[in-house]
Amino acid sequence: MLRQTREWVEINSYTENVAGVNAVGARLAAAFALPGLAHEALPGPGHGDHHVWQTAAAGPRILLVGHHDTVFPPGHFEGWHEAGGRATGPGALDMKGGLAIVRAVLATLCDAGVLEELPLAVVSVSDEEIGSPTSRPHLEALARGAACALVFESGRVADAIVTRRRGTGVLRVRATGRASHAGNAHAEGANAIWALARFVDLAQQLTDYSRGVTVNVGTITGGTSKNTVPAQADCAVDLRFESVDDAHTLLAAIRAAATEAVASVPHTSVVVEGGVSRLPMERTEGSAALYREYAECQRASGLGDAEAPLIGGGSDANTVSAVGVPAIDGLGPRGAGFHTPTEYVELASFVPKAQALLRFLWARLSSEGSP
Repeated sequence: MLRQTREWVEINSYTENVAGVNAVGARLAAAFALPGLAHEALPGPGHGDHHVWQTAAAGPRILLVGHHDTVFPPGHFEGWHEAGGRATGPGALDMKGGLAIVRAVLATLCDAGVLEELPLAVVSVSDEEIGSPTSRPHLEALARGAACALVFESGRVADAIVTRRRGTGVLRVRATGRASHAGNAHAEGANAIWALARFVDLAQQLTDYSRGVTVNVGTITGGTSKNTVPAQADCAVDLRFESVDDAHTLLAAIRAAATEAVASVPHTSVVVEGGVSRLPMERTEGSAALYREYAECQRASGLGDAEAPLIGGGSDANTVSAVGVPAIDGLGPRGAGFHTPTEYVELASFVPKAQALLRFLWARLSSEGSP
């Protein structure tokens, strides 16, 4: 597992580095070339290929989810460095280490002669770090009718298992007014910045910490010079929410804020573009039961078994859980610092994390009357 993780980490696979992403994908395809595991590469238009492996066993599949893209452009954070029981490198934790664990467990089941008896699908996508825009349809198709989904994102402190993630949304809001000279014809202008400022104030007030709803206007631009009434202004908005209902309610309120803003600044318009990027991963009875089942396997492997608190960022667990399949996340090797140049993985966590997955899959086989 460590050798393979290092090999994959030493290839830069920043999402926009398509050649690098596909180089890692080719090595994944070679590593997962196990008897009984059929492989398919799916194009990701404008991005790297996605990879899917499936057995032919009948029944609702167990879906194992990962991604092979990372967040650092070439030259920013490179290589694999071991010291003090840790390995530092881009993707060591997020999440090439998780892919190595999945591969090792499937190879073990293959050696035991039972891999082909397990209804299983494995997917590694090339665009998760930018919201999975081209892989989402494939993830949703694989998740429909699945028994469960296990996501091998970065392992959390004390091996806590993720059952909840906030949903995310991204908006671009553009205000249009009418340009005029600020000194000679001020009354003839319509100030787009003023309209957008009204919108920003209304939108920010939609934040409700008690419900886990946040609105953040992160950037704003507009105008051409101080003595010109600005005809254009725009801003970028980040949305977070904990429930599907709140996602829809928040978007409706944002659009209402745009309407209210232009009503107070004559001859302007405000257009809202974008929407929900990922629906929230909500805790359900099915995912709670899956958590308890997997936690037992982690305990038996000498790992922690806690349920993680609500996670603020999204992952492909959001995508598959939105289809209705029970899903849990954070099952990769333990570490910290993902999305930073201090990202590291704890080397001693690979084997027990793999043992936990092996125990889970073996128990599922046994419950179906196999080994």
